[in-house]
Parts: sequence; structure tokens; C-alpha cells
Amino acid sequence: MEPRDATRPPRVLLVEDDAITQTYLRAVVEALPAQVDPATTRTQALQQAARRRHDLWLIDLTLPDGNGAQLLQELRGHCGDAPPALAHTADRDPAVRGAALAAGFRDVLVKPMSTAELSNALRAALAESMDLPDWDNAAASAALNHNPGNVQALRRLFLDELPEARAEVLRSARSGALATLRARLHRLQASCGRVGARRRGAGVESLRARPDCRDALEHSARAARDLTG
Repeated sequence: MEPRDATRPPRVLLVEDDAITQTYLRAVVEALPAQVDPATTRTQALQQAARRRHDLWLIDLTLPDGNGAQLLQELRGHCGDAPPALAHTADRDPAVRGAALAAGFRDVLVKPMSTAELSNALRAALAESMDLPDWDNAAASAALNHNPGNVQALRRLFLDELPEARAEVLRSARSGALATLRARLHRLQASCGRVGARRRGAGVESLRARPDCRDALEHSARAARDLTG
């Protein structure tokens, strides 16, 4: 299996046997942007995974030659460094969702789903799987009119404020104050974009998509700790 090339867009294994649904899902994934390896059966998915490393698995729970939970276990058995996996299904039964989460899926998306819902779930999952750099100098330069002095000054201010911002996020999340948490994350996401704090921004985006998820909270907190030391 090929190693991950950090210069390329993320690669997603998309498992869906319905042609219309696969076309829609593929269009949304490619718009992220990301590369897509499609499969319509469990067998094809295993073949795709054997050939290439993926940053995310997007798996239908019902397949012609098996089911998504079975496929997830097989993929993990064959891949030493397994990426996160999202399930998708037309079944709204809470028991189906619970079983999928217990099988190891990060989240379960119910079809039909909006483009925004799907995009947010994909970005949040990819943010946790990608090895992103701490700083994106090109993005910061573009946001601040290509003025290096402005970039450095704003980054110093960002780092000075980061410990308190992190503490506020943790307090709000642990106390269940979701409205306060969402407002703080919204401001923090904008600040990350301005200074090019790419990995911290990915952590914030992941938590914004799942504000009640402990894994997303830890991912966001870890990115902040790594910046401040």
C-alpha cells in the first residue's frame, strides 16, 4: 500500500451500491476537495483499500455482499493505520445507529442528507485523520495582505490569548453550555483562519461539528497545547 503523500488532497474510500446516491456523495466529497475511490460492494472496497491508503472511509451500512459493520472490521484487520469511518444509511432506527457506533463508526449519516450536513461531517472526520502543519504561512499571508509584520504581530496576539480561549472552550464543553461553546468556537475559527493556525483550526472545526463529542474536544485541546507548548 502506498504511503500518504502530504502534498495531495485527502483520499476517501466511498462505498455505495446505488448509482444515483454514489454520484451525489462523490460530488460532495470531491468538492471539499478530496480524491474519491468508489466501490459498490464489500469485495471492491477491500480491493481498493489494499491498493491505496485512505484518509477516510465512507461506508453504506447495507451492501449487496455483506454489511457495513462487517466491512469495517475487515478493513481494520487489513489496514494497520486505520482512518476514521463514517456510516451512511436510509434507516432511521436508533438501534441501527447505536449498532453502527458500537461497531466503530465515528458517526452515522442518515440519507437523504443535506450537502452542508455531509460536508461538515466529512471535514470534521478528515481534520482528525490528517497530519496537518501547525501553521499555514501562505493562508496567513493572503489573509493579511502579504504583510509579514502583520502576520507575526497577529500570531503573537493569537498565542497570548490561546490559553484562555482553550480554557473557556473546555469549561463550556464540560458544563454543557453549548450555546456559549458554539459562539466561542465561531470566533476562534475566524482567528485561526486569519493567522494560518491550520491544525488548531481543524481541531476547532471538528469540535464545531460535534460539540458534545469527547474525542473531538480532546483533538481540539491537543492542537492548542501543541501550539503553546
